[in-house]
Amino acid sequence: MSTASLPTTLRQDATVISLVGYVHGTSHFYHFMFPSLFPWLMADFGLNFTQVGLTMTVFFVVSGIGQALSGFIVDRYGALRVLYGGIGLFIVSGLLLAASTSMAMLLGAAFLAGLGNSVFHPVDFTLLNRRVSTPRLGHAFSVHGLSGNLGWAMAPVLLTTIASAWNWRAAGVTAALVGVLALIVAFLNRRTLDDARVAAEPDGKKSGGTFDFLAAPTVWLCFAFFFIVTLAFGALQNYSTPVFTNVYHVSIPMAASALTAYLLASAAGTATGGFFAAKGDGQDRRVAIALSVAAVAAGLIASAVLPAVALPVLMAVMGFGVGFSGPSRDILVRRAATSTFGQRAFGRVYGFTYSGLDVGFAVAPLVFGPMMDAGQYTHVLWGAAALQLLAITTALTVGAKSRK
Repeated sequence: MSTASLPTTLRQDATVISLVGYVHGTSHFYHFMFPSLFPWLMADFGLNFTQVGLTMTVFFVVSGIGQALSGFIVDRYGALRVLYGGIGLFIVSGLLLAASTSMAMLLGAAFLAGLGNSVFHPVDFTLLNRRVSTPRLGHAFSVHGLSGNLGWAMAPVLLTTIASAWNWRAAGVTAALVGVLALIVAFLNRRTLDDARVAAEPDGKKSGGTFDFLAAPTVWLCFAFFFIVTLAFGALQNYSTPVFTNVYHVSIPMAASALTAYLLASAAGTATGGFFAAKGDGQDRRVAIALSVAAVAAGLIASAVLPAVALPVLMAVMGFGVGFSGPSRDILVRRAATSTFGQRAFGRVYGFTYSGLDVGFAVAPLVFGPMMDAGQYTHVLWGAAALQLLAITTALTVGAKSRK
């Protein structure tokens, strides 16, 4: 490569990374479309927490199943076409939410949103792996993770503001408009994101039969890794505030600030991890070290040996460790995919392994909810710490098998 071509390559990589990050942030925005409007939906439809929470159960179950399947479509037709479909489903889900007059319509909107969400990890990672140069993939995965956090942060602020100023139906229309904007951006940049030609090119690897990748142990280990990590995060996301108020006897704002510290530090860890992820082949060891730090912090929180004032600090340490591991984790999955199946199988491998995220989110309330109901608050924290340790073993095994 000539020196003159380097700026162009950097510009192209930066454009692809920015565009994929933007649409990924949009998908995370829709994760909070329903939770942001729970108070209004409960009041208008006469729902309790369990009933309104069913919308999110539907969302993640559909997303998990759909994610495992959508990767095959990405490999067959290219990521860009599937991206259009996913964003389109988001738009329709927002409009259906705004028009809902019954619980059945709310669940229908959640179903469509979950189906739209199911395509994004196979699409995003296929585009990044195919359209971004290898030395910059660490930064690409870092931006990808950060944009998701920004999407999570944006949704509650925007939608609750609209619902408070007008009503929840206006917020549903606003959510649909967020999707319309993303679809316009993707279409206007279709030449940059088009991967159909790359998908059709041979890459020197035999992708085998359509389902042959399911026979690879590394694929199942990657799925297990995502499931375990998300199960631990789901425990903190759902129950950290009531756990801290009961174990440490702090106020609700103080308990909530500890979770905020975790999320902010996780974003900082993701940004930092991007500078190390693509270096060498020690991604599994970096993941193990980062999650070891997180597990130690979780253990200290569970043991309650430190005063309550240390809670935000320990949560921040845990969040940074989990965030730092993210880009290296994504490189690790890439290596596991390419070592056997090549780039033509990116969609199905990423789609199946990342469906572990949705499964973890769906299972977390079933595992830790009974502990909360029984008043076993510290068990939730010890469970999160144990899951971090289990994830370390899984990551090291994935790395060892990929190197072989």
